[in-house]
Amino acid sequence: MYNTAHGPRPDTPLKKHVLKISPIRKFPHGVVASPARWEMKLSDTFRSAKIPRALPPKSGEAAAAAAASASCASGNPSAEAAKGKAASGWCVYLIASSRIPRTYVGVTTDFPRRLRQHNGELKGGAKASSAGRPWNLACLIEGFVNRSEACEFESKWKNISRKMARKRSEPSMTSLLQHREMALSRLKIDLACSHLKIKWHSS
Repeated sequence: MYNTAHGPRPDTPLKKHVLKISPIRKFPHGVVASPARWEMKLSDTFRSAKIPRALPPKSGEAAAAAAASASCASGNPSAEAAKGKAASGWCVYLIASSRIPRTYVGVTTDFPRRLRQHNGELKGGAKASSAGRPWNLACLIEGFVNRSEACEFESKWKNISRKMARKRSEPSMTSLLQHREMALSRLKIDLACSHLKIKWHSS
């Protein structure tokens, strides 16, 4: 005979144990728990089974989101303009000497300070401009997107001015400014300057 102490007989079928969970559980005194309440009790017992809840947004984030959605829905022009490239503080300037017939083209983000440097009131003025002091503003061009665009504009304006033919007679300040203005007009053809603000100043 087969020794039953070592286990059941090979021909004895094993009993299948099936765990049945009813969606509704009855408690004493006729209290019935709904599936949602039963799930909450399970989550209290097993912390890992808790259902994460979305935290409400902070007051600042909620206000920003509401403002953004409102501006998009209403088609706010200021919101659309912010998407484009904003102009930086870079500008190109043309100064004229009040003592000798000479002009100077430069780039800066603070023209009033730069003019004081050219006139020797502050340190940092270019050596090439020291002989023409005092200097006055002749033309200021603003609206450049960045330093690179401003420097490209300055370089091309100088190059065109050098290549253009000049009168052989002794140059005057009026003729020098006219020469710079003609070079600027040619530069407008090569570069997109519609977003720039060009303002000439009379001495």
